[in-house]
Amino acid sequence: MIRFDTVLRALAIVAMLTGVARAEGDAMKIVALGDSLTAGYQLPPQAAFPVQLEAALKARGHHVEVVNAGVSGDTTSGGLARLDWSVGEDADAVIVELGANDALRGLPVSSVRKNIDAIVSRLYARGVPVLLAGMRAPRNMGEDYSTDFDAVFPDVAEKYGALLYPYFLEGIPMSKETVLPDGMHPTQKGVALIVQGILPKVEALIERARATGG
Repeated sequence: MIRFDTVLRALAIVAMLTGVARAEGDAMKIVALGDSLTAGYQLPPQAAFPVQLEAALKARGHHVEVVNAGVSGDTTSGGLARLDWSVGEDADAVIVELGANDALRGLPVSSVRKNIDAIVSRLYARGVPVLLAGMRAPRNMGEDYSTDFDAVFPDVAEKYGALLYPYFLEGIPMSKETVLPDGMHPTQKGVALIVQGILPKVEALIERARATGG
């Protein structure tokens, strides 16, 4: 006769193994925390950066979900204020793309640095690896402002050992095919160029998330 406690132990082992298999089958969740450049300003939903990035990663064999946590008009302070509810406890990794609106408004670089530092610090305290996407200030803001602003992102990345993509808009030509009429936001084709450029860094982020149990 099979003992009841033996059956219970067997069922517990099966449940545990099933849970492990389910966990291993879950998609890695990458949250893209950003502003309109992430949200997909004036673009159809399928053209937004997180959607195109997810498609590109899946095409390369990665089992991932890229969450669109972009809010048009958001500043670094806005991103910090909504960090906890925008990046849930189930996030395995985060791409931080903020700062463009701070620069356009001429907000103090000291505030930008403080906010970006706090965002990365809080994510690392949670054990969540970060890819920090850099931004550049408009050159008409003056040389001192531009130099100080541009340095925020590599400085913070180095401080915490975060991955850095130096300039989120790198490689996008100023043309009607790649930039909207406002001269600031990328078209669907422009977003595709962003994805193409940042993809190796995102794959490095995925490797870090796997190494930390993501």
